[in-house]
Amino acid sequence: MLDSALALLPFSALDWLLVVAGIAAAYVVFGIAGFGTALVAGPVLIHFMPLSRIIPLLVLLDFVAAFGNWLPARKAVARHELLRLLPCMAVGCTMGVVFLLQLKSAVLLLLMGLFVSGYALYSLAVKARPQRLNAWWGLPAGTVGGLFGALFGSGGFLYALYLNARLTSTEQARATQSALISCSTVVRLGLFLLAGVYADRALLMLALLLLPVMAAGLWVGRKLTRRLSREAFIRLVTWLVLASGLALLGRYFSS
Repeated sequence: MLDSALALLPFSALDWLLVVAGIAAAYVVFGIAGFGTALVAGPVLIHFMPLSRIIPLLVLLDFVAAFGNWLPARKAVARHELLRLLPCMAVGCTMGVVFLLQLKSAVLLLLMGLFVSGYALYSLAVKARPQRLNAWWGLPAGTVGGLFGALFGSGGFLYALYLNARLTSTEQARATQSALISCSTVVRLGLFLLAGVYADRALLMLALLLLPVMAAGLWVGRKLTRRLSREAFIRLVTWLVLASGLALLGRYFSS
């Protein structure tokens, strides 16, 4: 069975090494911050498969990872924040699919990279900031997060920024973010199923083979997170957001 699976995936030994390293690194980041897999793994995987296969692959793995993060901490989910963000996220996902099918996404990619990088630089430079963000910011955070998630596979950073500015508990922020990403992946899984993307046996087999790598990266990320204070956690997330923004700009200028 393994031989037939590998026959569907014509990777060399070096290709497999790079793919596994990219996925492991992506899910270490996911275990720490709860987002960022497409931005970390995408630049590696793009050398071996088109983006039209990368995003569905990561959606499958993200769903398992987010569910694994959410399940043990489900009692810590801030339901009021979740209910505030979910409708906006659904609207954003719908808009993202429409834009993806009908518009060129290059300009949106550039604007997203500039916005994310600028916000992260501002957050790192400015020490004094409001201790609690107004709840109305949930509307753009949910909508734009859903939009970017559908377009680029990377909208979780907006949920992270919003929730960390609203909730005093890191555990609550992470659990709520995991619940949101789980819901987002369900929507995208449904769309990919309707489009027939998962009829590709090789793609499903690749996801299955990479599940242990994803689990190992997630475990390492969780271990690292438990050693951080809330302030150090938020600062690390901000650095990861900056790296995400620079990766998006790199993707724009290299395309």
